Amino acid sequence: MEASYWCVVALAVVAFLLWMRLRGLEYVLVHQRWVLVCFALLPLSAAFDVFSRLRTSLILRMRSAPLQHTRRVQHVQQQVLKWREDRTRTPMCTGRPGWLTISLRVGKYKKTNYKIYVNLMDILEVDTEKKMIRVEPLVNMGQVTARLNPIGWTLPVVPELDDLTVGGLIMGTGLETSSHKYGLFQHICLAYELVLADGSFVRCSEKENPDLFAAVPWSYGTLGFLVAAELRMVPALHFVRLHYMPVHGRTALCQALERESGPTAGHDFVEAIVFSADKAVVMTGVMTNDPEPGKVNCISRYWKPWFYKHVEGFLREGRSAVEYIPLRQYYHRHTRSIFWELQDIVPFGNNLLFRLLLGWLIPPKIGLLKLTQGETVRRLYEEQHVVQDMLLPLDDLENTLDILHKEIRLYPLWLCPFKLPPGRGMVHPAGQAEAMYVDVGAYGNPQAEGYVAQGTTRRLEAFVREHHGFQMLYADCYMKCHEFWQMFDPHLYQEMRQRLACQEAFPEVYDKICKAARH
Repeated sequence: MEASYWCVVALAVVAFLLWMRLRGLEYVLVHQRWVLVCFALLPLSAAFDVFSRLRTSLILRMRSAPLQHTRRVQHVQQQVLKWREDRTRTPMCTGRPGWLTISLRVGKYKKTNYKIYVNLMDILEVDTEKKMIRVEPLVNMGQVTARLNPIGWTLPVVPELDDLTVGGLIMGTGLETSSHKYGLFQHICLAYELVLADGSFVRCSEKENPDLFAAVPWSYGTLGFLVAAELRMVPALHFVRLHYMPVHGRTALCQALERESGPTAGHDFVEAIVFSADKAVVMTGVMTNDPEPGKVNCISRYWKPWFYKHVEGFLREGRSAVEYIPLRQYYHRHTRSIFWELQDIVPFGNNLLFRLLLGWLIPPKIGLLKLTQGETVRRLYEEQHVVQDMLLPLDDLENTLDILHKEIRLYPLWLCPFKLPPGRGMVHPAGQAEAMYVDVGAYGNPQAEGYVAQGTTRRLEAFVREHHGFQMLYADCYMKCHEFWQMFDPHLYQEMRQRLACQEAFPEVYDKICKAARH
């Protein structure tokens, strides 16, 4: 159903673009992109959301997901076996179009690799006794919170954007403001189910095929096709008591973030938004069922200001404040404005009149934004736009903010501390002890003089490597192969590729995320 719907959407977009071409498409896409977004992409995005909710509700009532899942996994296995029978040397990848992924870049390998269609997008099981939810890889965070929060459960880590999928958060990575307690998304996973290069089905966990279980995160679909995952659940309360604290000065910010993310602080959620070189707001939250009268703020109402603009208001007023936000609305607080990326596309999007008239339609689907960006816009995004998450030790945060101000001078920045436990796989602390890291998210148009995409990014990548940090795999990667493997640990990953005969079946992770593999 997803594939057929997106075919209709794609045809509608193509028809609109052909009509627009007669009226100066290139100029509109570059200089007035909001026209396309407001009059085409927002209605299409809203229609898809309605379709998705109806489909999910129907499948839930019919309880047909487990039966369909078995058939879909068998279909994946049949496709892999056909690849083996054909004896093609073209590596396999998923057949999901590159423009549907959350990354702003589209993988060139999608055009040349052998496509395996993995149409797995349903919640399969919720087991409150085992505190476990079993899902297919294309299930997104919006689906998960809609299913779990009303029955009093949640995931320990719920990345912010609705459309982030479980498969992407496992094969790439994901984190959230609760990650200072629970770690990365991979650390709440109990088991993975995969179809391997020989067409066989395997389940792995800490006790069952533990080497594969440790190697799957960050592997980017290069060890097998993920067909299901089991995730840990924890009890959920109805509200988040959110405390906003304006902070002035980088040193004070770093000290506050380190203090508030420590185990003795007792917070469920910790994050910060940096609005300039020396001004930020640190936010700490605790789940509760008892909001104070008059302090509940339903931030997801379409007429409300975008969340980051709401946060900035406390900075302008120079005051701390406490609000109570419904839990699910808190989880997806950055979805409406795609953090702050929508501001560059629809500059008047946070205007009260726009919110009242069209706010109920936002956000546009990132996939549709990619599908309609055109070559000129794509090139502008590549050369003049940054979308980057760098994961570094919290001790190095002040140095990180210094170099980002020097190299890109881009604000706001998003800061999210997270716990990184020792372990195996591509990502772990430098030593054997658990360490506190921080995700520094930079999204937008850099204002630094002399910014050059390749040169600047390479300097930032070198800084991350020198400080034993990591960059998320969705972002632009200008590193050479040997530099990439200085950042990540190749040992278990390469061992598993050998053991599972992946060399011809799948490209290496670097070959899927390097600059040459994307446009």
